[in-house]
Amino acid sequence: MSISSPRRRARASFKLRSLAIGMLLWPIAAAAGPMADTIAVNVDQAKLVKLPTRVSTIVVGNPLIADVTLQTGGILVVTGKGYGATNFIAMDRSGEVLVDRVIQVEGPTDQLVTVYRGVERESYSCMPTCQRRITLGDGENYFKSAMDQAGSLNSQATGNAAAAAKTN
Repeated sequence: MSISSPRRRARASFKLRSLAIGMLLWPIAAAAGPMADTIAVNVDQAKLVKLPTRVSTIVVGNPLIADVTLQTGGILVVTGKGYGATNFIAMDRSGEVLVDRVIQVEGPTDQLVTVYRGVERESYSCMPTCQRRITLGDGENYFKSAMDQAGSLNSQATGNAAAAAKTN
């Protein structure tokens, strides 16, 4: 019994170390990247996905998380709208499911600075200087103010472009 006791301890120690290493490496492997069937896109960004050309209908699980637009040639534009995961299903004219994939929408990748004023939140993109960035979860007043400014700027640019087109 004394001969097998060191072997048992060595095996038990090896198993324990293997289990500990596996437990430590599991989160790293899980975070290494999305699964092959998952489309990862950042909020406020778009990604192109190639689908079979015979796709005629696209169904999105939660359009508040992601928006999809089918273009000619089977190109799908996936736009991240809110944080989280949803799916899309692509079908042909007969209703046959051709693709069923998960869309994972994650946070912005730029240098984001978040400022809290009490419970109100403001976001700034700091690449290379800090400027307002409207981000989901920002305070209502900050969000509305930034959206109003962006809308005003867009209206002015559209108006100037229309006026320039009339003179040409």
